[in-house]
Amino acid sequence: MRISRDKLNKMAHVVSDTLAETDECEFLEDRNTIRQEARKALENLLTEETKIDQAARLKIASQRRIIPEGSQEWDILYRKYYNDEVKKLGI
Repeated sequence: MRISRDKLNKMAHVVSDTLAETDECEFLEDRNTIRQEARKALENLLTEETKIDQAARLKIASQRRIIPEGSQEWDILYRKYYNDEVKKLGI
């Protein structure tokens, strides 16, 4: 899923703000560094999700017959192949 740069920054701000408000959390770095690291982590997660999505779609496209996207069969195969790719990564 593609998320705009602004939305990704907003999510990183929410993460750092939420952590700052949590009593059990103490920052060893300044808040901006925490926000930047949260943004990097979110970018990495979204990149991995995109790779998993592409791999699942490629497996469906490589079937002998054409399976139309949006059909019940396509949805079932997509979930199966998506979950298989997630398991490969150990997530």
